[in-house]
Amino acid sequence: MTGTPEPPVCVVCGGTVAPDGHCWDCGGAQPAYRSHIETTLARAAGVSDRGKRRGVNADAMALTATGAWTIGVVCDGVSMSPRAERAARVAADVGAARLEAGLREGTLPETVLVDAAARAGRAVGALAASVDEAPACTYVAGIAGPEGIWCAWIGDSRAYWLPDDGTCVALTEDDSGRHDALTAWLGADAGEPVARVRSYRPPGPGRLLLCTDGLTRHLSGADGPRAVLARRGYSTPRDHSLLEDARALIGYAMDAGGQDNITALLIQVGDTDHRELPAFAP
Repeated sequence: MTGTPEPPVCVVCGGTVAPDGHCWDCGGAQPAYRSHIETTLARAAGVSDRGKRRGVNADAMALTATGAWTIGVVCDGVSMSPRAERAARVAADVGAARLEAGLREGTLPETVLVDAAARAGRAVGALAASVDEAPACTYVAGIAGPEGIWCAWIGDSRAYWLPDDGTCVALTEDDSGRHDALTAWLGADAGEPVARVRSYRPPGPGRLLLCTDGLTRHLSGADGPRAVLARRGYSTPRDHSLLEDARALIGYAMDAGGQDNITALLIQVGDTDHRELPAFAP
């Protein structure tokens, strides 16, 4: 089962649209290509928006599930690299596919998370014409199952635990240095970075959040996501759907300026009964 969006159709000729927003067949540019994307599964939802100042949405997300596992991957194309949107899309798809296959085969979560990130990195590296012309992206993956949650990351895309009751937990630490410059990423010019992995056994129900820095730059502290949702007027998790939560996080970043692409993906953990809400229809 997968929640990865289907490739769009060209508005000019009906052909397949490439990841750069142009048709493979006629070369026509697509208006508002990937400007706003929503995807859902039974226990997960994600929203990605181009923001107010970017011409291209270089974020990508993938959702899938196998057995009792729900899997999410979020990637952020490095804006200074060529074809950043292609790097992010490839990394998200390759990472999610490997996670699904590995968990279905019974591979340990920690092992398959590291392997999936490595495969995603090799796939992004293969896009490069040369080391000097290397598409690049960040990477964060999260999986939720009966025994808890796990995440793996390279770069500054983040994972948070958002409990139904209590304070948020930041599950990742940015790979960044002075002036927030990235110290690890996926790409032919990145060497062979090894994903860091963290596991967490939640004491109760809640949501695993994966997101890009288009959201996190506007958050205040580890409890920032919960504070954003609280300000939206939700008194309990049952008052709203996962998709509404993801939309609220995107809306907060847009209201704060929307300078960058913004992606938020939520995976439900535990027995909270969120109400149903239909996905966005462009």
